[in-house]
Amino acid sequence: MFTVEQIKSAHSKVKSGADFPSFIKEIKALGVTSFETWVVDSHTDYSGEINFKTSSTPMYDKLIINNLSNKTKFEDYLKKHQQGETDYFVFCRHCAETGIEKWVVSIDEMSCTYYDLLGNCIWSEQIPQ
Repeated sequence: MFTVEQIKSAHSKVKSGADFPSFIKEIKALGVTSFETWVVDSHTDYSGEINFKTSSTPMYDKLIINNLSNKTKFEDYLKKHQQGETDYFVFCRHCAETGIEKWVVSIDEMSCTYYDLLGNCIWSEQIPQ
């Protein structure tokens, strides 16, 4: 099975959202099947085959998640991040600002879905392969 250290090593190569598809390919090869990242502090819960689970520790001090989501503004921030205009922490701050509580990645489906504090899907997309 995989370790959080292996995932962190793969994530260290991510400089912006433009690098996300390569990161997904690398952790898929490690055996990760899905993960859930919490914007509040960027701790992530990882799942693998045969009910394997592990979690990372927080990456930064807690952010305050806006109670009201703003899908339009979030989509604009996401596009900028995916084009390489922002780093990971800036993107997380933008998520908090626009009411995104977490994102869930299904590696089997190659999808990433963003949720607000009420559990509503704000945005879902396919991860380029």
